[in-house]
Amino acid sequence: MNKNEKFTLAGGAGQMEGVLDHPKHAPRGIALVAHPHPLYGGTMDNKVAVTLARTFVNLGYVVARINFRGVGASEGVHDHGVGETDDMAVLHAWMTTKYPGLPVALAGFSFGTFVQSQLAPRLAAAGTPAERLVLVGAAAKKWDMAAIPADTILIHGENDDTIPLIDVLDWLRPQDIPVIVIPGADHFFHRKLQHIKSWVTQLWQRGGDVAEMETDTAAAD
Repeated sequence: MNKNEKFTLAGGAGQMEGVLDHPKHAPRGIALVAHPHPLYGGTMDNKVAVTLARTFVNLGYVVARINFRGVGASEGVHDHGVGETDDMAVLHAWMTTKYPGLPVALAGFSFGTFVQSQLAPRLAAAGTPAERLVLVGAAAKKWDMAAIPADTILIHGENDDTIPLIDVLDWLRPQDIPVIVIPGADHFFHRKLQHIKSWVTQLWQRGGDVAEMETDTAAAD
């Protein structure tokens, strides 16, 4: 990662601490990364959140991460995703003012996927839809995940015992959205983080989704 810049931003419950991760050149887009559950040790420095940030920096995006309420130097207390979604909306407004005209990607891990799934329809209703979502370890059945766009990139661990794969499949089945399953991966993708980077990079550079890749493969066969 080329440059880290710490910042503070006023949220609904007080000051939020965050980090901007800058690409080498002028950014082609903005990525907002949301971390896992604050009450179980989740912070913006979580290794999956950092992997997502590094991946987007390599893709040319300027990345913003914040500590949710009550985490690190961020003020306030955990608000079960409601206040956290509001704070992510504040971050979105700040970043789009700071970098006007750039598309915005939403990425999250575990609890952070719930926050981003709530933020996405809010942005769409406001006429500023996200470019795309990346959800790793989607929090299906843990929280009330909203319906997501068809081109969302979903990555899940085969051996996730925090959010079982079957729960994610049950959530996605009515939406007919595929998920990338990493064999042998646990919830935190121990020794499997490279797969997150690889899949997000491939799909982002192609500009397509998993279903399109399947179609392309079938056509080649």
